[in-house]
Amino acid sequence: MYWAFSEFSGIRNIWILVCGAPFAVLILAVFTIFNLYTRFGQPLGEIFNAIDSVAEGNLSVRVSEDKSDMFSELIKRFNKMLEELERANQQRRNLTADIAHELRTPLHIIQGNLEGVIDGVYEPTTEHINNTLDETKLLARLVNDLQTLSLAETGQLPLHPTRFLLADLMQDLTSSFSSQAASDGIDLQTHVSDPSQEITADYDRLNQVLSNLISNALRHTSSGGKISLEAESIVGEVRGVRIKVNDTGVGIPSENLPFIFDRFWRGDKSRSGRVNSGLGLAIAKQLIQAHSGTIEAQSEVGKGTSFMIELPEQIS
Repeated sequence: MYWAFSEFSGIRNIWILVCGAPFAVLILAVFTIFNLYTRFGQPLGEIFNAIDSVAEGNLSVRVSEDKSDMFSELIKRFNKMLEELERANQQRRNLTADIAHELRTPLHIIQGNLEGVIDGVYEPTTEHINNTLDETKLLARLVNDLQTLSLAETGQLPLHPTRFLLADLMQDLTSSFSSQAASDGIDLQTHVSDPSQEITADYDRLNQVLSNLISNALRHTSSGGKISLEAESIVGEVRGVRIKVNDTGVGIPSENLPFIFDRFWRGDKSRSGRVNSGLGLAIAKQLIQAHSGTIEAQSEVGKGTSFMIELPEQIS
């Protein structure tokens, strides 16, 4: 008490304040630096380290999302970007493997036939020549499909929109497949709700999409089954058309349904069937999206499959 109220107490307190201030400032500075490092430096450091890892080819790296509230949204979007890059990279690898698989068989057949003829094992008969020609046609179709798909996915596929009656397109499709359907014992039906409905689209590309869907339906529908091609108008804020291709075929298992629009997807896991390339539905989806439309599929095993396409009345 004496020192507190003595004449020297003020001087002593000032001296203590002067001597202690640097320590207080130092402690405050350390606390501030630590806080700034925790909030900014550490998460940014992890992001920079992840960027370096990505630059070295490691797309599996991720930044912990619970390290910073300040950068939580940035980190989430950064991780999502990495997930998309990793998925795209895996798809690219799968595509390379699938293309190699699809090209290997026809090339081996062509090589075997030609070597057999040269070595005298096979006679150069019309049958062997036609078999070789069929394989070259398969290769050409695969290459054309890959080119179409690549252009469509990158938005470089040229479209040639014209104004036409939707009923005319339906009639052309019916004429193209009626003979095959009749020979297979399948009832092919067409229904257009509004015969005067017009649409602006690329006629040939839309015909390609629907032809592919009808071909698939014919291939998977047994004799006595039915395939219906329906078209109706969509009335609302955005006018358009809805086209459905329904069949009573074998159907698609529910676990396979999310993948039917993937490249080289086939229900036959052994890939024994070589009539189609496995690119038809992938191309169909890209062509419909190029028309600013959507395509969906519903199916039930043993009851059939339904594809539904929705298109604006005029593509943008």
